[in-house]
Amino acid sequence: QVHLVESGGGSVQVGGSLTLSCVASGFTVGTHYMGWFRQTPAKEREAVATYYVDDSTHYLDDVKGRFTITRDNSKNTLDLQMNALKPEDTAIYYCAAAPNIWAFRALITNLEGNFGYWGQGTQVTVSS
Repeated sequence: QVHLVESGGGSVQVGGSLTLSCVASGFTVGTHYMGWFRQTPAKEREAVATYYVDDSTHYLDDVKGRFTITRDNSKNTLDLQMNALKPEDTAIYYCAAAPNIWAFRALITNLEGNFGYWGQGTQVTVSS
């Protein structure tokens, strides 16, 4: 059975840092397309940073240079280091995984249906 468990969220001031961690079970992280997504009540869920099976990483323009996604195959984890945080980074952050690029793209585009796996989410709040 697949599980994704996030941790590391919290409240920080503008310019601060947080590291989110996602522990996967039921599959090996290196075999799945994975990423960190975020959602607020005012915005549709968006992919913040993604890690593909070919080891390529991709970032939302707004977080480039501030966020770093890393994968640890030995620990079966996916982390998101977030620096220089802004109030607009405030959101619930979710870890997600899908077994192939087609299913992962469905997650990215918010296609209705059961295309992958999601964690329960962790709240990040950035205050000025």
